[in-house]
Amino acid sequence: MPDPSTYRPATGTIPESPGVYRFRDQTGRVVYVGKAKSLRQRLNSYFADPAGLHPRTYQMVTTAASVDWVVVGTEVEALQLEYSWIKEYDPRFNVRYRDDKSYPSLAVTLYEDYPRLMVMRGAKRKGVRYFGPYAHAWAIRETLDLLLRVFPARTCSAGVFKRSNQIGRPCLLGYIGKCSAPCVGRVSAEEHRAIVEDFCDFMAGKTDQMIRRLEKEMRAASDDLDFERAARLRDDIGALRRAMEKQAVVFGDGTDADVVAFAEDPLEAAVQVFHVRGGRVRGQRGWVTEKVSDVDTGELVEQFCTQIYGGESGEAVPREVLVPQLPDDVSVLSSWLTELRGARVDLRVPQRGDKRTLLETVQKNAAQALMQHKLRRAGDLTVRSKALSEIADALGLDDAPLRIECYDISHVQGTDVVGSMVVFEDGVPRKSEYRRFAVRGEGTVVEGERGPDDTAAMAEVLRRRFTRYLSERRTEDGPVGEGIDPETGKPKKFAYAPNLLVVDGGAPQVSAAANVLTDMGITDIALCGLAKRLEEVWLPGEDYPVILPRSSEGLYLLQRVRDEAHRFAITYHRQKRSKRMTASALDSIPGLGETRRKALLKHFGSLKKLRQASVEDITDVPGIGLHTAQAVHSALGGVAANGVSAPATVDQSSTPDEGESAGVEPGDEFSAGDAVAFDAATGEVLEPDAGEGRQ
Repeated sequence: MPDPSTYRPATGTIPESPGVYRFRDQTGRVVYVGKAKSLRQRLNSYFADPAGLHPRTYQMVTTAASVDWVVVGTEVEALQLEYSWIKEYDPRFNVRYRDDKSYPSLAVTLYEDYPRLMVMRGAKRKGVRYFGPYAHAWAIRETLDLLLRVFPARTCSAGVFKRSNQIGRPCLLGYIGKCSAPCVGRVSAEEHRAIVEDFCDFMAGKTDQMIRRLEKEMRAASDDLDFERAARLRDDIGALRRAMEKQAVVFGDGTDADVVAFAEDPLEAAVQVFHVRGGRVRGQRGWVTEKVSDVDTGELVEQFCTQIYGGESGEAVPREVLVPQLPDDVSVLSSWLTELRGARVDLRVPQRGDKRTLLETVQKNAAQALMQHKLRRAGDLTVRSKALSEIADALGLDDAPLRIECYDISHVQGTDVVGSMVVFEDGVPRKSEYRRFAVRGEGTVVEGERGPDDTAAMAEVLRRRFTRYLSERRTEDGPVGEGIDPETGKPKKFAYAPNLLVVDGGAPQVSAAANVLTDMGITDIALCGLAKRLEEVWLPGEDYPVILPRSSEGLYLLQRVRDEAHRFAITYHRQKRSKRMTASALDSIPGLGETRRKALLKHFGSLKKLRQASVEDITDVPGIGLHTAQAVHSALGGVAANGVSAPATVDQSSTPDEGESAGVEPGDEFSAGDAVAFDAATGEVLEPDAGEGRQ
């Protein structure tokens, strides 16, 4: 692997001018192309401390063996040269927008003597005018079928056209009036081109002008008593209006714009663009691309515009490009697009109104496209097998980990600490095996003493899980059994051990998990941690993480497992927090039912005033006796009759299930001077919410 320091240029030799640079590997192949306002600042950033680089950037600089650059006069020139080089070299580390499928377009072959209307896919050709793209080819053919009666242009292939010309007889479309039959000389080349140009004007958005012209001709024919022609024109107008109805009107001002939105995760980004011409959505297009570097949405917008519009003719660039976030050099990008179009192009973020609403719709489409892309990958048996094999190779496992368990901790600044356990078997979720844990206290905090201890909470969750595993695997006589419930014949809840145990976190969490397994004598379970910051995989006792390639199916599967554990943990955490916030300190006082709780609150007006009341004041409430008043006074932090703070004891008749919820143990004591809130379901004493945040 090349060392970046061996080919790093001397700082003084790098100019501060704008320019474009290329990283090359040992064979001379270009692996990355970039542009910069200041070449010196940008290139120096690539040779900083490797620990601070994004994993993909680190992989790029260690793959490269040399770097060179070209100085240009302006930033617009740098943008143009960067686009040209990306198209020329196709570097492996640049973001590449490639369709996840080939979208069809309606093409008009203007370069031919008799232009043809056709469905076309693939690369754009010179001399061909395109409308779309469309989501489905049948949508183009349906539109053409309506419009050919109004614009009877040629749609046949070159072979059919030549054969009809030779035999002197048109095809079926010529007989039924959906082709002007230039092949047999019914119209001249000039007349046929005029029909095609009218068709292009209609598709370009000049629909109102076309309908007004036909209505004028229809009235003129009627005045001349040419009712047959008037009827044909009436039917033509109806066909045009039906074609227009298939294209939804989104803007009433005839806006020409491309509306672009992104949905992204650390590895991939889905892009959706709606093409709006003349206020109507004329087409839609989508991509799913790999994120090869740590880029934000603004940088994705810049890369999208340079790659998508760079190869288009000027007429394909709209007046407006509506995006979710502007890039840093928006003025440079706007100037470049303006040069391509030959007229002003506005690149902006819509803030309100119809344009903002349409951008949100495109955003939903992008999110749906990314989700479908992930589901296709997750549902592919071959891909899942490859992912499990990659994980086994990366972690040095003897076999593929067919059962993976992942654990995560969720809390709000140390309160309502919960843990989650999710299970993936053969690369897919096994939701019936999911478990959740209410952490009993090892991961909670005492304000002012220490921060939330995720490692202690993780250790507690794992200790409880594997204690149950060891107990359920043993038979009544003592030796290890199969973990089958003799009464039901089904596996017990924690009887199966994972082939791979994954914790959400880095080296500290992995170390805590390894200590638990060692203390319990468990040596046959593989362990790793997945850290969020750089998506690195940590192994027990290792000083450096394992870096999986960003395109690795194994890394993708580990991320899915980790994200599912996080989702499951935070869902349970929110349930607990919501329950605590709606519970009252009066709920768990023995002998105090709902009627007397309502009477107390109605009499005093609030819990705060009730806390300030004496025992005598509380006994003034109808239905509240002396014993109950003393219990209420003590539970709310009052002073007992003897002047000593009374302990508040939590009475629990049963302990929650190990894998479901765990509160305070029976008999635990708390000072009556503490502010105490109780979980209505478990009797757990809870701390006040300190504001949302998650470690």
